[in-house]
Amino acid sequence: MTVLVTGGAGFIGANVAHRLLQDGEDVRILDDLSRAGVERNVAWLREVHGKSFELVVGDVRDAATVGRAVEDVDHVFHFAAQVAVTTSLTDPHLDFSVNGLGALNVLESVRRSRRRPSILYTSTNKVYGALDDISLESQRTRYAPIDRDVAARGISEQRPLEFHSPYGCSKGTADQYVLDYARSFGVRAAVFRMSCIYGPRQFGTEDQGWVAHFLIRALRGESITIYGDGKQVRDLLFVDDLVDALLRARSRIDSISGRAFNVGGGPSNTLSLLELCERIGRLTRPPRLAFEGWRQADQRYYVSNTNALVSALDWRPTVDVHDGIGRLFEWLAEQPENRSPRATYVQASP
Repeated sequence: MTVLVTGGAGFIGANVAHRLLQDGEDVRILDDLSRAGVERNVAWLREVHGKSFELVVGDVRDAATVGRAVEDVDHVFHFAAQVAVTTSLTDPHLDFSVNGLGALNVLESVRRSRRRPSILYTSTNKVYGALDDISLESQRTRYAPIDRDVAARGISEQRPLEFHSPYGCSKGTADQYVLDYARSFGVRAAVFRMSCIYGPRQFGTEDQGWVAHFLIRALRGESITIYGDGKQVRDLLFVDDLVDALLRARSRIDSISGRAFNVGGGPSNTLSLLELCERIGRLTRPPRLAFEGWRQADQRYYVSNTNALVSALDWRPTVDVHDGIGRLFEWLAEQPENRSPRATYVQASP
């Protein structure tokens, strides 16, 4: 099988490509290499796998480039995206052209291909909006849902869509296009609406990849800026578990085509921002914290209800959140740019 991984030099894409190459599959990566750090992921893949994969440097906004990349493949993992809410607010046109038009280019190439490859698209929990109607209790380090069912199971796919922020709109547009191409054109396609994914090969920034970003700042002895009060809660899924789910989904694409699944660590793998900082303090010295106002479209509580995915794929997360954070911390600590001579850390309170 020949597999195309768009955004294959990125965090998730590189991990998926690595697993596919380990399994002896033919892999083509399409990536414009614009995100900081991705060239290191390509170098890593070359070091481990040599010339056994094809790298196409190109932009998903270019329909001709996408068409050539899709031409002779059997499956597409579509990860290429503009990934930051903040960027979408400053440049909505860029955001939509990458996430909306880029996804449409991929879908059209898939539809027109004589091999009719299947496709898995990674969407986002932002398609559900700010979730302001969910009543929350403010506890010492986190927000907790008052509704017992939400607290026990999380947010399911039955939640109405409510795109929030240009990023939510562009990703949500692509999300719905993928599902409709399954319905209207018979494309074998499914959507993963992802919560927080973390793990090795992630070069997190303040705008995206917050778990890695917090760990990097702490390793360098730099302060961490928290927007809001830090009690925001997310469920975390280690990247190896996500790769397992993606590969299982590909193998069962005929039975799950046309469906969207919430994907994350679920209620048993949750952390607030403050709790991650406490965890960091047990791995190294406590980081310095600075607090700023809330950012637009920030959900105070989002935890994935993964029951539909578990049922469809016979899949469950295997990496506990605390073990996974320790593993990511160790990987980041090995990167030369994260080694800091600073020794003074002062923990602040909101």
